[in-house]
Amino acid sequence: MKDLIPIGKMAAANRVTIATLRLYDQMGLLKPAYTDPDSGYRYYDIKQTSRLDFIRYMRELDLSLADIRSILEKEDITLIEEKLVEKDNQIHQQLRDLETMHEAVERTIQAIERYRKSPASGTISLEFIDQRTILYAPCRENFYETGIEAYEKTIQELRAALMAKGLPQLLSYSLGTSILKSDFEEGRFVADKVFIFGDRHLEDYGENIRLLDSGMYACIYLDNFNDEISCALRLRDYCREHGYALDGDYICEELTEFNVFDMKQRNMYLRLQVPVRFQK
Repeated sequence: MKDLIPIGKMAAANRVTIATLRLYDQMGLLKPAYTDPDSGYRYYDIKQTSRLDFIRYMRELDLSLADIRSILEKEDITLIEEKLVEKDNQIHQQLRDLETMHEAVERTIQAIERYRKSPASGTISLEFIDQRTILYAPCRENFYETGIEAYEKTIQELRAALMAKGLPQLLSYSLGTSILKSDFEEGRFVADKVFIFGDRHLEDYGENIRLLDSGMYACIYLDNFNDEISCALRLRDYCREHGYALDGDYICEELTEFNVFDMKQRNMYLRLQVPVRFQK
């Protein structure tokens, strides 16, 4: 008895509660070295600390007490390895999700900053835009003909498909749509793709991944979805007037859509853009 540790001291030395040690005893995870038959008071051997350390380690990895008990009962080292490999895979996925969410938040911060510093609606500019990654879906309905309700439906379908694959919700707010270069040049507004902007982690959530090359883009800003077609035609004509050759598909990018000013509809601030090249 003199070499045994009372439950209170065992709990304090290992930074657990007395109630926790009692629970471990009841579940057969860590039985006391001695239990006083009269008082029911529990005493532990110092060497039992290593078993307690193992239990706490597994709990830190979020394993259930039932799983831990199963491991201890079977005394199978391969089972411990399997559980650790399983947990390692979960941690890696969590890290990927967190990094993806971090990138999404940073992208939103940048979008708001661009919104605050952007020119007045209707302003045309030439801008260098870095390479971007998109995850897209084909547009099944041409919302340029059927209106914003069809656009909302298209966005909802894309989000639902991506959410089903585990895409973090935050990433689904960086939206864009495109029109094929040939259609845009002819003034035909036929929605081709709807997509979200992201980084390399997008490939974890879908197969339709495309890189948008960095380069010079002719851009026009606007704050009304209903003005997109007229502003896009202005942008096309501006490129023609200045001798800029279109070098890719037309893109409509939502810089921000936070609905804090109007409860009835989206408050989209858009950057219409098309890659251009210059005559040397």
